[in-house]
Amino acid sequence: MNFPDFVFLAQSTGPAQPSLLGSLAPILLLIPIFYFIIIRPQQKRHKELQALISKVKTGDKVITSGGLHGIVANVKEKTFLLKVADNVKLEFDKTVIATVESDPAS
Repeated sequence: MNFPDFVFLAQSTGPAQPSLLGSLAPILLLIPIFYFIIIRPQQKRHKELQALISKVKTGDKVITSGGLHGIVANVKEKTFLLKVADNVKLEFDKTVIATVESDPAS
């Protein structure tokens, strides 16, 4: 047996290479899993929060993302005034609203 025959035998006895589709299948299966577990619920929460922010009106009790509780005194296009104590009103961007409780009188 000469050297080229030995090289040929050594190459033919190795394990078979997996197909390209077989090696990409786990990655392709992860894409829909990530979408349904991470991306879709986050988009849903974002839409719900945007709808909540757009419905804020004067008299609603809100909690900001910083944890400040107060009553909405005035709503503007991009901001709102939050009454946190007697004669104390703070202006915030609407994006800081975390939760809204409607006015109990309405």
